[in-house]
Amino acid sequence: MTKARHLNKKLFKALIQAAMTVAALAIVMGKIDLDRLKTIVSHASPWYLLASILFFNISKIINAIRLNRFFRSIGLQLSQWYNLKLYYLGMFYNLFLPGGVGGDGYKIFILKKNHDITVINVFNAVFWDRVSGIFALVFLSALLLVPSRFTTIYPEQVHWFWAIAIAAYPLSLLLTRLFYRQFMPVFLVTAVESILVQATQLVSAWLILMAISATTNQIDYLAIFLISSVATILPLTIGGAGAREVTFFYALSHLGLDTNTGIALSLIFFVISAVSSLVGVLARMRHENAE
Repeated sequence: MTKARHLNKKLFKALIQAAMTVAALAIVMGKIDLDRLKTIVSHASPWYLLASILFFNISKIINAIRLNRFFRSIGLQLSQWYNLKLYYLGMFYNLFLPGGVGGDGYKIFILKKNHDITVINVFNAVFWDRVSGIFALVFLSALLLVPSRFTTIYPEQVHWFWAIAIAAYPLSLLLTRLFYRQFMPVFLVTAVESILVQATQLVSAWLILMAISATTNQIDYLAIFLISSVATILPLTIGGAGAREVTFFYALSHLGLDTNTGIALSLIFFVISAVSSLVGVLARMRHENAE
């Protein structure tokens, strides 16, 4: 494949994802009460929002530490500070480049360029870091579904929620032993860190609910929040925008809950993610100015 064809393919993919992002947001915004959504967001408590930002960034710091453990398992020794700056810059690219993997590609490129390490090893560390997060997400999602309204609607499915939660980490351990044995020494600590990452993001989402005075059915909103996080991993929209909102809208509609509250939670969380990711850009600009 020529360079021109490769660029055209990437551009076509980006346009498709941009179109899907706009379409998803347009569908949701066309079905909710925009005036009420504006009122909910404009009356949000700034103190709860500040606390939400704090917990969101705590989750990202833990995530960066976990990723560095995978790097060290392949012999890549990075300082925690350098790794954190690289992580935040990758987070910025993940949010604003199509597919949500632009930041991962950037990290792989930079580390291969500046360190004596093969691409496949860096890719394995970044990839398994992602997979580790997904297992924690699935584990906590299944646990939160048990006390949610979903069990009232689908009581015959409760055993599946428990089965998924119980099987998540044994499956993760098995896959690590079979395909990524180099990460076995850090399996336990990274598994705990993965749960802490998702738990602190869950606290961040709960604080947003408190900020918008959504004090009822919180378990349901938080369960859908975790499920929607799985949806944002799929490379269908830019930075996951639209995918989370569509998940919230249809899941809450199915449960008969207020969709405006869910969309407000989703949009505020995205803004917090975007604002927090600017730390990486500022760190890079400072580094370039110092040079």
